[in-house]
Amino acid sequence: MKFLDVKTDYAFKKVFGSDNSKNILLSFLNSLDLFHGLGVIDDLTIVDPYQIPLIQGMKDTFVDVRATLSNGTSVIIEMQVLNVPGFEQRVLYNAAKAYSTQLIKGDHYHLLNPVVALTITDFLMFADSAEYLSTFQLLEKDRLMRYNGDIELVFIELPKFHKTESELADVVDKWIYFIQNAGSLAYIPETLGCLPELSQAFSIANEAGLSPEELAMQSKRKDFIILQKDSISLAYANGMQEGKLEGKAEGKAEGKAEGKLEGKLEVAQRLLQHGMPIQQVADIVGLDVDSLQTSTK
Repeated sequence: MKFLDVKTDYAFKKVFGSDNSKNILLSFLNSLDLFHGLGVIDDLTIVDPYQIPLIQGMKDTFVDVRATLSNGTSVIIEMQVLNVPGFEQRVLYNAAKAYSTQLIKGDHYHLLNPVVALTITDFLMFADSAEYLSTFQLLEKDRLMRYNGDIELVFIELPKFHKTESELADVVDKWIYFIQNAGSLAYIPETLGCLPELSQAFSIANEAGLSPEELAMQSKRKDFIILQKDSISLAYANGMQEGKLEGKAEGKAEGKAEGKLEGKLEVAQRLLQHGMPIQQVADIVGLDVDSLQTSTK
């Protein structure tokens, strides 16, 4: 057997956000205890995030999966493999947008429902913590008194999850193990296959059941991610090296900045050549579109 790498956005959405994913998403979200012991999620509706209307003039950023729970709470879920500039701000922006766009003119604020932004990353975000699961709310900074629980940010950092198959203790361990390792497995582990929803997830991720077009799409996404990772690593390495050399030779801080800029432009040029939209390139390298258009002509 061979399974999709669920860490890619295409495969993640197919497993957790397709028409047949309701029971899978329910099991995964309930394993995370989003309501902190106050109850399980009885039902949910998976919403296509690409079909949600936006307020005119509002920046258009998408998540991988969006669901409305039986209690009215909105959950927006994103799988992210690259730590691009502005990523933390984007997570907060998407949560705030999902919260604020619930109301139309004339609606009362008490009609607002809570929003949970669940972000799974294939990179480290919080180096000071060894825990792979982190939850953030609005708190009073000195007394840690909660202001309002309507917006909650939940992060799962996959690199901090080190359990082996034999060490999986509960359902949440099994789901995280599945997301982290499905793409490298050649069989369904017995400890995971005994859970119906996980067995169903493996079935959806099984490459044997995919069309040639779906396999080609997954391959493109994996190649694209590898290209971005390699390009960003190369650019920053080159940029730092060039900056150090120029700064040392000229005795100026500008040398380092210029070297980093050249490295970013090199990444941008490569990504543009592979057909990536210029706005997405700008977000990745941390430059504005106008600068890219001028520098890459």
